[in-house]
Amino acid sequence: MSVFDVEIDALTGGPAHLAQYRGRAVLIVNVASRCGLTPQYAALEDLQRRYAPRGFTVLGVPCNQFMGEEPGTPEEIATFCSTTYGVTFPMTQKIDVLGETRHPLYAELVHATGADGYHGEVRWNFEKFLIAPDGTVAARFAPQTDPDADEVTTAIEAVLPR
Repeated sequence: MSVFDVEIDALTGGPAHLAQYRGRAVLIVNVASRCGLTPQYAALEDLQRRYAPRGFTVLGVPCNQFMGEEPGTPEEIATFCSTTYGVTFPMTQKIDVLGETRHPLYAELVHATGADGYHGEVRWNFEKFLIAPDGTVAARFAPQTDPDADEVTTAIEAVLPR
């Protein structure tokens, strides 16, 4: 099973159809609108615009499990992201990424080990998982790692479809 086989809804309703990303590189990020790391939305959107023509997608996954930093409704989240940061990349429904209520998507992702040697539970909002075109987790980055950091862009470029 790959992440492309997981069922999840889109932020605006209906299935997100992750299978549509098979063959693309995808950066999955649990996001929140009221977090100290929320300005990362701007860098995520920059990555989307820069690499989308080469077979890349950012996928935002709202989560409210870290100090209630994503309390909004789907409509509020979509409006905030588009008007504040010009977000055009797709977003899923708001889910849990921790514990017994963790969504199956994150049940798959948390087994990945990051460059810092960490594996296990998501540590905070804006943890990043880079998915290769074949659906495997190619890299994991800590929440504090800027989306446009050299190690992130190098990893993205290494897995872009040829």
